Amino acid sequence: METQETDILIAGSGPAGLAAALAFAHAGFEVVLVGPPATATDRRTTALMNPALAMLDRLGVLESLNEQAAPLRIMRIVDATTRLIRSPTVTFHAGEIGEERFGLNMPNAALVPALSAAVEAHPGIAWHKTTVSAWTFDGTHAVATLAGGGAVSASLAVAADGRLSPAREAAGIRTTVHAYRQAALVLNFEHRSDHAFTSTEFHTETGPFTQVPLPGGHRSSLVWVVRPQTADELVALDDAELSGRVEAQMQSMLGRVTVEPGRQVYPLSAASPHRFARNRVALVGEAAHVFPPIGAQGLNLGMRDISDLVDIAGKNKDDPGSARVLAAYDFRRRPDILARSGAVNLLNMSLLSDFLPAQVARGAGLALLGGLPPLRAFFMREGLHPGSGFAALVGGLREKVRRQDAVADQVEQPGHGRH
Repeated sequence: METQETDILIAGSGPAGLAAALAFAHAGFEVVLVGPPATATDRRTTALMNPALAMLDRLGVLESLNEQAAPLRIMRIVDATTRLIRSPTVTFHAGEIGEERFGLNMPNAALVPALSAAVEAHPGIAWHKTTVSAWTFDGTHAVATLAGGGAVSASLAVAADGRLSPAREAAGIRTTVHAYRQAALVLNFEHRSDHAFTSTEFHTETGPFTQVPLPGGHRSSLVWVVRPQTADELVALDDAELSGRVEAQMQSMLGRVTVEPGRQVYPLSAASPHRFARNRVALVGEAAHVFPPIGAQGLNLGMRDISDLVDIAGKNKDDPGSARVLAAYDFRRRPDILARSGAVNLLNMSLLSDFLPAQVARGAGLALLGGLPPLRAFFMREGLHPGSGFAALVGGLREKVRRQDAVADQVEQPGHGRH
C-alpha cells in the first residue's frame, strides 16, 4: 500500500475542515485533506462573528460571500415563556462597542462551496475525496488508511470529522455525551416587514426560537428548538399552517410569514472531550465541542480552534504534532471551550427547568445585561472574542487614570493653586 507523506493531515471536509486546510496551507505547511466533496443539501445558515470573518478574509474567501450574507447589526433576546418569572427583553447594538456589525449570517450552501473552491485552487493542498477507514499511530506520525485505497502519514492529524469523530475515538480521547430531549427545526422564510438586520432569539420552555436575517430585508433563517415529537409534527404541517405557527411564535414581529421549501430536523446533544489533543491528533470544530444552537457560538469557536492550532504549530514547524505542541494547544483552548460550552448548556437547561431559583437567576442575569450598558458592552466584546471585554475594561481604567493624572498635573502648575 502506497503511503503519502505530508506535514498536516485534515480529516473532515465540512466548514471547519476546509478552513483548517486553508489556514495551515497559508501558514506554509504541506496539507492533505481527506473528506467527501461538499453537498448543497444543508439548509442551515451560519452566523460568523467579526473575528471569524477576518480569518476568512485572510484566507481569501470572504469577498465571494459578502453578497450572499446579511450583516448582524442588532441582536435581541426575548423571553417568550409563560412562566411566573420572566426576563426583560435585552437588545445588543453593535454600535455600542464601536462596530458596524457583529458579523454576517450566511447560508451553509454558500459558505461550504466558497471554502471548497479555495481549497481546490490552493497548490499546497491535496484533497482526497474519500473517507478514513482506519487510523494507526507510531509515536512520530499519525497514519490514515483511506477507504479509496492508499494511506497518508503526517506529523499532525487534525480531527475536523464531526461530533462522532472517528479520529478522536482512534486517538483514545474519551468524551462525555449528553443527549437532550430536544430537536432543532431548520428552515428559511419570507416576511412582510423588514428585519432591519436584527436577529431575535425568543426563549421558550423547550429551547430557543431564533430568527436570523438573510440578504434582501424580507427573508430570514430560523432555528426552532422543540421536543423531538413536536419537531416531527411541525415538519408534517402544510406550508400555510407552518407559516402561521412561525408567525404566532414570533408574535407577528415581522408581519405575515411564508415558509420556503426545505425543512430539516436535527437532534440536539452536548459532547465534551476530556482533552483536546492526544496521539498526534488535535480536535477542532464539532470534534472538540458540541452544544445547543444558542448565541451563535458553534463555528466561531471552531475558527478559534483552528487559529490557535495553526499559531502553535507554526512556532514548532520541525514537529507540529509533538506532545509539546498538543499540550500547548489543549492548555490554550480549554478555558475558552469550557466557558462557552458551559454557559450555553447552562442557559439551555435553565430554559427547560421549572425550578424557580433557576428562573430567578436567568431573569436576574438578563436584567443586569439589559440595565447596565458597561456590563452589556463587556459581554458583547467577550462574545466576539475572548479577552477583548477584559482588554477594553483595563484600557478604560488606564485611560481614566491617565485623565486623572493629567488633571492633577494641571492643578499643580503655577497659577492653578489656591492663594
